[in-house]
Amino acid sequence: MVRRGSWKMVRPIPVRRSSGSGTISTVCPPPRVADSPGLLRMLETIRGLKERVGDTVPIIGVAISPFSLPVMQMGFDRYIELMYEHPVRFARLMAINEAFCVEWANAQLTAGATAICYFDPVSSTTNIPRELYLQTGHPIARRTLSRIQGPTAVHLAAGRGLSLVDDIVATGPVVLGVSTLEDLSQWKSVARGRIALLGNMNGVTMRHWTPMEAERQVKEAIRRAGVGGGFILSDNHGEIPFQVPDQVLMAIGEAVRRWGRYPLDWIDE
Repeated sequence: MVRRGSWKMVRPIPVRRSSGSGTISTVCPPPRVADSPGLLRMLETIRGLKERVGDTVPIIGVAISPFSLPVMQMGFDRYIELMYEHPVRFARLMAINEAFCVEWANAQLTAGATAICYFDPVSSTTNIPRELYLQTGHPIARRTLSRIQGPTAVHLAAGRGLSLVDDIVATGPVVLGVSTLEDLSQWKSVARGRIALLGNMNGVTMRHWTPMEAERQVKEAIRRAGVGGGFILSDNHGEIPFQVPDQVLMAIGEAVRRWGRYPLDWIDE
C-alpha cells in the first residue's frame, strides 16, 4: 500500500473459512475503489475518453492480477518466500487481492473501457516454473477472470509464456500478449483459432530504430502472425519508453495502415 508517498508492506490480514465451499473470506474488507482518489481520477479519464471517441477506438483498462500485485505490495524477495513457505498467509493475501482486482476491473468497464488487460508477469515461466503456476497463478486467474464482466486479455509483460498457452486459454481471455523473447510464428501455430495474439515489438530496441527499420519490424510481425486474423500489433511489454522518437511511432502507424489491411496478399510475394 502507498501512504503519503511512502511504501508500506502489507500486514497479514485475518481470514476465516466459510463452511461448505471451503473458500476463504476476509474479516477485514479489501481496499475500495471509491476510497482511492487516484483510481477515481482514472475512471473519470475513461469516461471522458468514451464520450470523445465512442466505439470508434477501443479503450483498454488495466488490472494487475492478484497473483502479480504482491511484487509491488511487499517486494519480489519477500513475496517468493511467502509463496513457498507460508501458504496460509499467501491465501489470505490472494483473497484480498482477488476481491479488489475484480472490483477495479469492473469499475473500468462500467466507466466505458472496452476490455481489461489482466497484467500477470509473475505467472510467466521467466519468473516461476509452470508447475508452481498451475498451483497458484492459474487457479487465481480462473477465479478472477470469470468474475470480470467483459473481454479480457492476459499480458505477461516481457516474460515467456509459450509453454503456458493451453493453460492460459483455459482461464478464459480472448487475447494473450507475446514476449519479444519468443518466436511469434511459433505462437501463431499453437494459438491459431483459439486466442488472439498481441505483440511483440521490442520497446527497448525501438529507441534506436529509424522509420525504415520501424516499417521492416511491422512487416515482419504481420508476416509471422497476421495471416488468418487474430493478431494485434503492439509492443511486447505494455508500454512504450519515453525515449522512443515520435517519428518512429508515426512510422509504425503508417506501416500498419499500409501493410496491415486484409487480405495480406503481399505476404505471398
